[in-house]
Amino acid sequence: MKRIQGHYVWILAVVCICSLFLFIGEAFFNTRGEPREAVVALSMLKEGNWILPINNGVELAFKPPLFHWMIAAFSTVTGAVTEYTSRMPSALALAVMVLAGYGFYARRRGAEVAFLMGLLTLTNFEMHRAGTNCRVDMVLSALMVLALYQLYRWGEKRLKGVPWLGVLCLSGAFLTKGPVGVLLPCLVVAVFLWIRGMNFWRIFFSFWGIVLLSCVLPACWYVAAYRQGGDRFLQLVLEENVLRFLGKMSYDSHVNPWYYNFITVFAGYVPYTLLVLISLFCLRYRRIQAKPAGWWARLKTYVRNMDDARLFSLLSIAIIFVFYCIPKSKRSVYLLPIYPFIAYFLAEYMIYLVRHHRRVLVSFGGIMGGLSILLFLVFVAVRCGMVPDTVFSGKHAAENIAFMHALEQTSIGLKWIVLLLPLVAVGIFFRVRKKSGWTLLYATVGIVFTLFFALDGFYQPTVLNVKSDKPVADYIATVVPQGRLYSYRTDVYTANRTHPFTINFYLGDRIVPFDVFLPDAGYLVVGESDVEAFREAYPAYEIRQVYDSRHRSCDDHKVVQLYQFRKVGQ
Repeated sequence: MKRIQGHYVWILAVVCICSLFLFIGEAFFNTRGEPREAVVALSMLKEGNWILPINNGVELAFKPPLFHWMIAAFSTVTGAVTEYTSRMPSALALAVMVLAGYGFYARRRGAEVAFLMGLLTLTNFEMHRAGTNCRVDMVLSALMVLALYQLYRWGEKRLKGVPWLGVLCLSGAFLTKGPVGVLLPCLVVAVFLWIRGMNFWRIFFSFWGIVLLSCVLPACWYVAAYRQGGDRFLQLVLEENVLRFLGKMSYDSHVNPWYYNFITVFAGYVPYTLLVLISLFCLRYRRIQAKPAGWWARLKTYVRNMDDARLFSLLSIAIIFVFYCIPKSKRSVYLLPIYPFIAYFLAEYMIYLVRHHRRVLVSFGGIMGGLSILLFLVFVAVRCGMVPDTVFSGKHAAENIAFMHALEQTSIGLKWIVLLLPLVAVGIFFRVRKKSGWTLLYATVGIVFTLFFALDGFYQPTVLNVKSDKPVADYIATVVPQGRLYSYRTDVYTANRTHPFTINFYLGDRIVPFDVFLPDAGYLVVGESDVEAFREAYPAYEIRQVYDSRHRSCDDHKVVQLYQFRKVGQ
């Protein structure tokens, strides 16, 4: 049995490497979120301040620094902060979480279920996207999930000793995004142990001790950061960790209705959401006979008889999901910690389907295979010039045409292997679709994996690099090779005016807000629609256009322009 488990570990490790680490540097930054995080690490290395670095000339990092420390550490090895080193922490966090999840479930639910659970964790849309992005959420989620596993093991030992590895994971989660990284895992496991009959006060004081231990390392950083940032730092901590939860922030941040979280989980688990929907038409349903009064008793009986690992997984999903339904601020990535546990139940469900309703897997695999073939045929048509520009119209026509031309003109080389892999997977699936058991399961998941592989390795970088502001930044660097540049915006909150993030990153963190420094002369990076507002706000300055990029920024969708300015009389 141990030999079988060992084989699965190595296979899963190879899948993680292929899925996460081969192509994370292919796409330039093309959203404002990624460079905003990466520039913090750039500032750390540039200024030597690893406690409370300042980027964009004025901005404090909105999150604690563990994620940025990791980027800076990887970048120190490679010599520069790049797209690859910036996304490396997320990819590494997801890989470790998948392998740890396999180890956790293999011991309790079987190696095959654990292996399939790992594959499903890697190949759903939301988790895969977070694992290949430069954002703090994947590192936070991985540390929370690892802490959950460690605290569960501590509960198996009846809370004897100190789960030092769990404490370290909790401390890391705190240093990634704040106290929520400590409180939620402790709450989940505490509720689980209480349901299983452990004394409430023993649970309370034991976990209170864990919370205090987990706060020691973060407290060291918070004290050091307060000494540098003072009241401004405290206000930022209050806004991000308390006012965000209460919905009383000074600006609206990801405000969404209560049902938003349901939608994001359904969408985030694409394409497996489609599998579940198909299966609903094949299952047999029993008529509900018990009266509502008896439902609660049946639920308690079901929970009482549930296997410990399954109950723990169910509580992890339910408690974390409900918690994030409370604040007005809601984002799909907040729910990432529940995705591995959903993957576990989905793995069990897929095993049930392949045994009793294999036609569901065949139908799902057929649909995914059809999509893979269609994607390749569309690409071939574009490559052969068979799709005219006139097929696009409307507001985003120019951008869509640029995407198509990039696919048409980009050199492929050895990337043909990446493009053909989904077709190979489809061929294997149709060859084994009449078989049952694990062969059909792996062939089905294989189509999904190779589809993600082709998207990451060729399609997405080719298209998304068109959106990126990197070429604009490269040109500006030739005009202004050194020294500060200034930005001016009219449609941002006072606390969040430090755009443009992408251009600033590629220019080496040289852009600062104009209104803070009011220089006598210099260069202004500005959106086309903000030029007249600048002239009206600062009539004492005369400006001259130096460069019109004719490119809509991936940060704010404004056409980026460069002006030279000077104060009249200077």
